[in-house]
Amino acid sequence: MSVEFLDGGIILGFIEDDEAFNGSVQDRFACLDTNHDGLLSYSEMLQELQSLRMIETHFGIDEKTDPEELSRVYDSLFVQYDRDSNGTVDMEEFKAETKRMMLDIANDLGFLPVQMILDEDSFLKKAVEREFTKLQSDISA
Repeated sequence: MSVEFLDGGIILGFIEDDEAFNGSVQDRFACLDTNHDGLLSYSEMLQELQSLRMIETHFGIDEKTDPEELSRVYDSLFVQYDRDSNGTVDMEEFKAETKRMMLDIANDLGFLPVQMILDEDSFLKKAVEREFTKLQSDISA
């Protein structure tokens, strides 16, 4: 985890960079697809969904959330990804929902930078790293 400055423009730039965004999505999908069948089952996606509770779990401030409530939240999030309701998430569904969520975050943040704690493997961290590399290239040129 690291503390980074982030704004909507950084996220939008990442999404618009097809190579960076698609590569990151494909890498994450491959990591989650533990049986390598090209589809994500609920159990494979559960790790990703649980990572959304990073602050609570990593900093030990986890309130005893009702397991049934968490299960309903995870089920609801899985349905967001499983757009055709066939019980699995394919690469296109995963990419489309990831993009939609990233766009929502970008719109919510706007263009005033905020400081955030980011997980090293998160798409937001990848967006910050892309922006940093881009700025370094611009300075070198």
